[in-house]
Amino acid sequence: MNVWLTILLLVVSNVFMTFAWYGHLKLSEMKVITSSTPLVVVILISWGIALLEYFFMVPANRYGFHENGGAFTLPQLKVIQEAISLVIFGLFTVVLFKGESLHWNHLAAFLCLVAAVYFVFMDN
Repeated sequence: MNVWLTILLLVVSNVFMTFAWYGHLKLSEMKVITSSTPLVVVILISWGIALLEYFFMVPANRYGFHENGGAFTLPQLKVIQEAISLVIFGLFTVVLFKGESLHWNHLAAFLCLVAAVYFVFMDN
């Protein structure tokens, strides 16, 4: 159960983090905020969203870490998180930013991350 709970929490946390980092760009595109909106306001909005991300990331790492009864080592948790992060970012880009597109080199980079996941789980 810790495996799936950890992965679910990592997915949710990465959705919030992607919105915290890049959501303001979509808000600008939608004219919710403008280029005249003070940067400090944009940063505070992003911090608020990032706080929600921490409510999921910290438990994911806590439950998933093998020394706390979880299934993953620290490097495994990090590589899983990075792979999930790129999947979420890819979906975010394609769905919300229709002018942006993903190309073959993006797929190649993702396949390299899949390989990283494979290697981090390989027995020594």
